[in-house]
Amino acid sequence: MGELRIIKDFLPKPEELALKEENVKITISLNKSSIEFFKKKAKEQRTSYQKMNRRLIDWYASQQQKSANRVRDGN
Repeated sequence: MGELRIIKDFLPKPEELALKEENVKITISLNKSSIEFFKKKAKEQRTSYQKMNRRLIDWYASQQQKSANRVRDGN
């Protein structure tokens, strides 16, 4: 095996992995075709269409925040 050396524990604690983000319930009206699309894709992926929509909105917001930060920082 060779020489062994101890490395610093870099993994997060289990309680850090269990944290949930705060969600806010809203009511929204969407196009029927959009919902049908997400329901079909969610079924194919064995997940919920609400979760897919939530992730899409979160991803969009994250990208917009990154873009705004680049503009603000002059990049």
